Amino acid sequence: MTSNTLLGLLFCLMSTQTLQDDGRDTRSKQNSTTQLKPKTYQAKIFKANHTNRLPALPLQSENSTMQLDAGPRDPAGAYTSGVLSTRVIPLFYTLAMVVGIPANVYILVFLKVRARNLSTAVLYLSLASSDLILLLSLALRVHYHFHGNDWIFGENACRVITAVFYGNIHCSAATIMCISVKRYLAIVTPFLYRRLPRTGLAVGACLAVWLMFAAAVVPELLVRQSYHLPRLGVTTCHDVLPLEEDSHAMLVPYRLTLVFLGFIAPFIICVCTHMAVVFHLGRSRCNWVPFIRVSTLVFLIFVLCFCPSSVLHIAHYIRLVSTGDDTLYGYYRMTVCLCCFHSCLDPFLCMLMSKTTASKLQFISLRTPTRPAAII
Repeated sequence: MTSNTLLGLLFCLMSTQTLQDDGRDTRSKQNSTTQLKPKTYQAKIFKANHTNRLPALPLQSENSTMQLDAGPRDPAGAYTSGVLSTRVIPLFYTLAMVVGIPANVYILVFLKVRARNLSTAVLYLSLASSDLILLLSLALRVHYHFHGNDWIFGENACRVITAVFYGNIHCSAATIMCISVKRYLAIVTPFLYRRLPRTGLAVGACLAVWLMFAAAVVPELLVRQSYHLPRLGVTTCHDVLPLEEDSHAMLVPYRLTLVFLGFIAPFIICVCTHMAVVFHLGRSRCNWVPFIRVSTLVFLIFVLCFCPSSVLHIAHYIRLVSTGDDTLYGYYRMTVCLCCFHSCLDPFLCMLMSKTTASKLQFISLRTPTRPAAII
């Protein structure tokens, strides 16, 4: 391939990063590779010699001196120093925290449940717990992004925050799937539903979800996540990883499996159960239109918040494996903000559903008790 052809191809690929480029020239040369690559930006281990030696900068993570060769004109450098990662993403995280943390704390503290509705309470309390942990983990990431994507909290903290972040995103989606299945059983098969040990099944489902995703994020704890970029003067957390390390090759099948377990499977189940519920209620002689509308709204919000990140996640892998192009990663990180935004909406969606269904779950205000609100 001639140099003119290569430069033309790189210009077309890099032009898609307008939100992340921040006005920088992206027509510089970069190497590509055909090996399996992790989800994050690709980079090479920096090896200094007499021709490319750079000033040594302290590495801000424990037990490591590794540095990556990524500059301001690389896709990774454009994202790291661009307005998308340093302003837009942390602003979304901050908004989600301001709204979502008080709302989820309210659900956890002021939710009073009668014994026969304990199964419903268990599912919603599990969802609120998962959402709250996710939103609390955003505090360090907000600091990281606002300070130019410079991670100062060490390698161990980076691994834990990364595992907590992705684990609770998928845990929330799986818990919503459990709520959808419970609603399906209560509406479509009410006689079977009454014979089931509902509380035991709800507790078992929540424990299974938490244990499954606790185990699923273990690889994030075992793989190095923070690396220093000497040409940018920052230490990134999870965003830029080297391709030379064999340990990172496992991230491709691992994260594809996590996407399947954490979104694709819950999404398919939610679609099937929602369609079955709507079809069953549509044949009823009672007026279930308000419930159908609210249930459909909740389902659409779930799809809009979780689907874009999963689609871009898979598309990013396909482009990495097929062409070595990692420019979709910045857009993927932007869509992950929608998942966090859903975590702050869950308490409001829970209360919205309570006005259109018929169980005995009630919310207690700080001053006076309200009438029992219904949630299925």
